[in-house]
Amino acid sequence: MSSEKNTILNHQEIQHKIKRIAYQIYETNVNEKELIIAGIDKNGFLLAKKLKANLDKISDINSMLCNVTIDKKTPLNSLFTSLTPEDYTNKSVILVDDVLNSGSTLIYGVRHFLEVPLKQFKTAVLVNRNHKKFPVKADFKGISLSTSLKEHINVNLSKQPYEAYLD
Repeated sequence: MSSEKNTILNHQEIQHKIKRIAYQIYETNVNEKELIIAGIDKNGFLLAKKLKANLDKISDINSMLCNVTIDKKTPLNSLFTSLTPEDYTNKSVILVDDVLNSGSTLIYGVRHFLEVPLKQFKTAVLVNRNHKKFPVKADFKGISLSTSLKEHINVNLSKQPYEAYLD
């Protein structure tokens, strides 16, 4: 059995994509004093932390991280955030995930944040797979990739070297 990986993004490319997305977020929020970067638990949150670190280097926006935990089996009943709704009310929010596949995870995240008034709401992903079942889009994306439904994209952001590869 072969264990070859079909690399989509290597470490250097991922770092470049993160930096570019951080600049896009800054350009979109240049007049904001505060910004919430909400990462969907695990890889989305790791990506959000890396985006925040890059954003902090290039801007004076006070950015706050928010960890969003979603049970993908029962997303309506079990979505939790590390910040309270008062923390992000009337603020600009960026919802971050590593891969946008069908859009179900992002749409439940969007639904949660839209229960309070926001100044602005955007989404960011490292890889957009173009298999959407739900009307959600990535405002900021590292790469768009057309794949088959049987293929799976793995993203490693927890240890270096970072990589994204196709199974």
